[in-house]
Amino acid sequence: MDVAQLAANWIAVRRRVDEACRAAGRDPAAVTILPVSKTFGVDTIRAAMAVGLRRFGENKVQEVRNKAGALAGEPVEWVVIGHLQTNKAKDVARLASEVQSLDRLELAQILDRRLQLEGRSLDVLVQVKTAREDTKSGLPGEALPAFLHQLRAYPTLRVRGLMTLATLSEEMDEVRACFRTLRELRDSCVAEGHELPRLSMGMSSDFALAIAEGATEVRIGTAIFGSRSYT
Repeated sequence: MDVAQLAANWIAVRRRVDEACRAAGRDPAAVTILPVSKTFGVDTIRAAMAVGLRRFGENKVQEVRNKAGALAGEPVEWVVIGHLQTNKAKDVARLASEVQSLDRLELAQILDRRLQLEGRSLDVLVQVKTAREDTKSGLPGEALPAFLHQLRAYPTLRVRGLMTLATLSEEMDEVRACFRTLRELRDSCVAEGHELPRLSMGMSSDFALAIAEGATEVRIGTAIFGSRSYT
C-alpha cells in the first residue's frame, strides 16, 4: 500500500471514530486508535510511519521480532495484542512497549522476571473473556478482582486497564453486551481501589458499539491497512 492510500484510510478511520464519539456524547480526544499491523510487512509499516503513525499492534511475537530487527533505531512502539505464550516472554520484555493480553499469573511472573533482567517495566492491560466462544482467550470476569490484587506484587508490570474481544456475531446486541460487561467489570474494580483508566475494545467492524460502551482505545487493522492475506 502506498503512502497516499494509507493516509487516506487513516483520515477516514479517524473521522469515523470521531463521529462515533460524538454520537455517543463523548469527546473524540478521549478515544485513541491502535493500528493493527499484524501480517503486514515492513514496507507497510514504513508507509504508516510516513503518515505519522508510530505505535502498532501485533498478534505474534515472531512478527514483532522480525519487524523490530528490520526497523532497528526507528521510533516504533510494539503492542502485543495476541495470546502470549510464556516462552515468548524474553522477546516481549526486550522489544514490546505494551502487552494487552495479560491473562494469567504464570505469565505475569515470567514477564516480571524477564523485565527485571532487562531493567525495564511494561504497560499491561488484562485481557478479560467476555465472549462465549471457546476460541477466545482471557481471564474469567469473576477472577479479575483477585488477579488485579495479585499483580500488585510485580512492580515491572504497570497495569493500565482492561482489554477484550467481543463475540463474533451478527447480533449487535450480543456484541455490545461484551463491551458493556468489560466496562462494568472495570467500574466495579475501580470502586475497590484499582486504577484502570483504559478500556481497549472494538475493532474495524464493531468499534462504534465499543465507543458507545466506553472504549478508550479501538484496535483497527483492516480499515487502515486493507484486507489481510494469511497464506
